[in-house]
Amino acid sequence: LQNLMRERQIATQIASTREFLKYFGTFFGLSAVVLTTGAVKRKNPALLVPILPLSFVFAYNCDMGYGTLLQRIKGEAENILDTQSTLLELPKGPLTFEDLEK
Repeated sequence: LQNLMRERQIATQIASTREFLKYFGTFFGLSAVVLTTGAVKRKNPALLVPILPLSFVFAYNCDMGYGTLLQRIKGEAENILDTQSTLLELPKGPLTFEDLEK
């Protein structure tokens, strides 16, 4: 049952990312055209600077919605579980009954 809920949450996250990508892609495209036009007309290449961070956000969301980002995250999580399980330990060890009573 928990696995079914997890799958539904991930599917909802991917669908949400794809919907966000539609709006952000339009914004990014229009911004790139306007900034490029402005940079050419004013002969000021500094107007192109905002395109760089916007392109990273756009690429990340494309990878999340349509790429292999979730598969790479899953692979890295499996690697952590297999080779670095000490990172997952709770501070001061697992909870005990005495800890709960405090």
